[in-house]
Amino acid sequence: MLDTSNLNPTNIESNVDKLYSKTIEYAPQIATAIVSAILILFIGLWLIKLIKKLVTTIFEKRDIDISLRRFLIHLIEWSLKILVFIIAITQLGIQTSAFVALIGAAGLAVGLALQGSLSNFAGGVLILTLKPFKIGDFISTTNGISGTVMLIDIFNTKIKTSQNQLVVVPNGNLSNSNITNYTELGTRRTWFDIGVSYDADLRKTKDILMEVVRNNEFALDDPAPQIMVTALGDSSVNLSVRVTTNNADFWTMNEQLIIDCKAALDNAGIGIPFPQRDVHHYNQG
Repeated sequence: MLDTSNLNPTNIESNVDKLYSKTIEYAPQIATAIVSAILILFIGLWLIKLIKKLVTTIFEKRDIDISLRRFLIHLIEWSLKILVFIIAITQLGIQTSAFVALIGAAGLAVGLALQGSLSNFAGGVLILTLKPFKIGDFISTTNGISGTVMLIDIFNTKIKTSQNQLVVVPNGNLSNSNITNYTELGTRRTWFDIGVSYDADLRKTKDILMEVVRNNEFALDDPAPQIMVTALGDSSVNLSVRVTTNNADFWTMNEQLIIDCKAALDNAGIGIPFPQRDVHHYNQG
């Protein structure tokens, strides 16, 4: 049966009085806890803003890449906000051990689910920190990708190829490959071969090609250009033309040298042979 003894008006009035007295007793403590939590939140958020400005100034002075700078600033900001929130709720008597365990478990689950993304993130941090290349550099990788770097993000890098195609490369793969940076040193050296016939005067040929190089407006004197005999091929004697120029003039100079070298050799009567094969026909009778 239902116990109705507590529904007695006298008992109800007694319980209300106890509740009221307990409320009066604990009101200052509760109010203090609430005020403390609010003050911690306000002061903590104010300090986070100061720390954010200070960290931003430090990153700018050290010239840290803007993509990495933004990510690290946001990471520091949200980590501090979570810390301030945990400290604030402890003032209200809430046990935070379970809350911290929940955050840790969630972080572990996210980490396991995003292993590939975390690898790309680590690669992005390495690229943005070590700076093997920067935006505007022309690079090539052992993965067969070459082009101009358009954007370096924290998870991937965007490269525009010579065919005007945009390639998005995960930073994890990019950081683990060999990278050739053609722009970093400010100059670039052309390196192409020209084959001449075996009956050509090689010293005269070298002089002709060197004169073409000296007449080119984009060719630099330092480091000195070179015309080198490199091989005795199956159909020709091969000479290598090696000339340095500024990055911006590389392709223009390279094309001009090829055109002018061929024209100069043609004018001098020096042939540029193509692959040939002797065929011997025997009549059997």
